[in-house]
Amino acid sequence: MTRGRPASFEQGAGPDRAVIDIGSNTVRLVIYAGPTRAPRVWFNERDSAKLGRDLALTGKMADKAMDSALRALARYATIIEDFAIADVQTVATAAVRDSSNGEEFLAQVRALGLAPRLLAGDEEARASAFGVIGAFPGARGTVADLGGGSLELVTIGDGDCHDGVSLPFGTLRLPALRARGARSFDKEVSAAIGRVGWEAADPGPMYMVGGTWRALAVLAMRDGKYPLSDPHGFVLTRAEAEALAGRVERMDPERLAALPGISATRAGALPDAAALLRLMLGELQRDSLVFSSWGLREGLLFQRLDHELRRQDPLIAAVAHFTETRGGAPALAAIIAAWTADAVPGNDPAAERLRFAAILLALAMGHIEPNLRARQAYDWAMEKRWVGLDAAGRARIAATLLAAGGKQPIDRPELARLADAGALREAVTWGMAFRLCKRLGSGSRVSLITSRLIRSDRVLRLWLHPSRAQLLSEQVKGDLKQLAEWIGLKPVVAVSETPEGALGA
Repeated sequence: MTRGRPASFEQGAGPDRAVIDIGSNTVRLVIYAGPTRAPRVWFNERDSAKLGRDLALTGKMADKAMDSALRALARYATIIEDFAIADVQTVATAAVRDSSNGEEFLAQVRALGLAPRLLAGDEEARASAFGVIGAFPGARGTVADLGGGSLELVTIGDGDCHDGVSLPFGTLRLPALRARGARSFDKEVSAAIGRVGWEAADPGPMYMVGGTWRALAVLAMRDGKYPLSDPHGFVLTRAEAEALAGRVERMDPERLAALPGISATRAGALPDAAALLRLMLGELQRDSLVFSSWGLREGLLFQRLDHELRRQDPLIAAVAHFTETRGGAPALAAIIAAWTADAVPGNDPAAERLRFAAILLALAMGHIEPNLRARQAYDWAMEKRWVGLDAAGRARIAATLLAAGGKQPIDRPELARLADAGALREAVTWGMAFRLCKRLGSGSRVSLITSRLIRSDRVLRLWLHPSRAQLLSEQVKGDLKQLAEWIGLKPVVAVSETPEGALGA
C-alpha cells in the first residue's frame, strides 16, 4: 500500500529521492532532500551484510549474507513506501555482479517491490567519478573508489570522465591476496594497475572515495591535530600519504580499533587498504590525495542533472537552501553584497562566492539566540558538511561570521592554520562591512536603497539620504570608523540627496 506524503513535506522541505546501494560490504539506503544540485542527506542507514565476503573462495554470495541483505532491503522498501518517495534508484555492484547466484538474489530483491539495476564495472566507476565531479567543480585527476568487492579507477576533467576500470581489489578481497605474501601481493596489484595505461590520465590529485579511505583520513587528521572534523575535502601530499600508508600497513587492527573515530569494521580493513594505497601511489604518480564524501550514490543523482543544473555552484545552492528559512534570503544577501562591495574592492570570483555564502550565513546567524549565536555560526562554517568548499574557504567564512558578530578572529590558531593571514584579514573586512550594513537599518530594503558605502580618495564614505538621516547612531558611526581604519581609510558620513553629492563631503 502506498501512503500519502505527509503535509509538511509538500513544500519540498522533506525527502523526495533515494538511492539504495547494494554493495559488497554493506547494503545502504540514503534518502535525500534539498536542492537537486546539492542534495542533503535526510536519512542514512546501512546493514553490514558482507555479500562479497566468501566470493573469492566460493564464487557466490553466502545464504546468510543474502538473508541479511534482503531483511535490510525489505525494511528500506517499507520506509520508502511510508514516505511516498517515488524517485528511487536501486543499484547493485561488484559482489552481485561477480557472483554465480547474483541473478537469483536480484530476483528476490525485485519481489520486495524494488527495481534493482546491476551496474557494470565501468558504470560503477563512472557513477563514482560523477560524485566527485559534483562535489569538486572543476576537479581534474583520478578517482579511486574503494569498496568491499572492487577498486574503481577513473580519470576526470572538464566535467566528464573516461578510462574507467573496475579492479578486484575490494576490502573483502584484499586479505586473501595479502595472505599469499607481500611479494606476490605487490606484483599482482602493481601489474593490474599498470596494465590500465594511465599515461593519458589528466594531471591532478587522486580523489579518494569510500569509507575505508575516509578512515585513513581520520587517522591522519587525528595525528596532525587537524582543526576540522569532517574528512571531506581533506588533502594529503604524496609524501604524507606514503608515510601514512607505510605506518598503517604494519599496524594491528585491534590497536586501530581503539583509536577515536575508527570503527572495528574499518580498523580490520585499514592495513590492507594502506598496502594497496602504497602501490597505487607508486603506479599512478599522483602528487596529492583529496578525500571525498560524495561517491557512487551522489554520482547517480548528479548524472541525471541537465547541463545548467550541473553548472550551478553546489556551495551557493546548499547554503541558500539552508538559510532561506532562517532569515538568509538570497535576494537580500545579493543586495547586501552590492552595498558592501566598495569595502572589498576587487573582482575575484572565487572570493566573491565565499563572501556571498558568508553573507547568507551571517543573515541566518542574526536569528539565533544571542547566547548561542557565535558558537553555532562558527560550527556552521567549520563543522557542517558543505560541498564545493575547501578548508581555506571554511576558515574565511568562519572569520567573516565572527567579525559580523563583533568578535576578532584574526588570532585564532585553527583559522590561521587553514588560511593565510591576508585571506583571513580580507574575510574580517567582509564581516565588518556586513555588521555596519545590518547596524544601519537592520537590513531593511528601504535602508539599503537610501544609503551607500563609497570608497574614494583614501576615504570610506557612508552616504545617507536625508529621509534616513535618523538612522545614523553612535553605534553606526563606531562601526564605520572601525571598518575604515581596518582597511586604512578615513571614515566620513555624508547626508545628501544623491550619492554623487556625498563625494564633496
